[in-house]
Amino acid sequence: MKRRYERQKMKTFTAEIKSRGQLTIPKKIRVMSHLEEGQIVSIIPVGDSVIIAPKRLELDDARREIKRMLKETGVSLDDLLAGLKEEREKVYQDTYGKKTS
Repeated sequence: MKRRYERQKMKTFTAEIKSRGQLTIPKKIRVMSHLEEGQIVSIIPVGDSVIIAPKRLELDDARREIKRMLKETGVSLDDLLAGLKEEREKVYQDTYGKKTS
């Protein structure tokens, strides 16, 4: 079976590099790429061009992000783990049927 890839129209955007090297990424690109204020990106030089991509969370970054989210929502670690256990049980039941003891 032959896969067909839909070709996206590539629209070119322009931006100005400021005196301190700052570049504002146009809002449409930030929205399409799910880039948010304060997010770290990787800048990869490729010949005379650059690729800007969201940086993957490292383990320490992921821990900090989880702590921040817990603090903002008021959810305790125990509540989070209990909810995780419930979700795993639901997934197990949905996948394999009722759990036998």
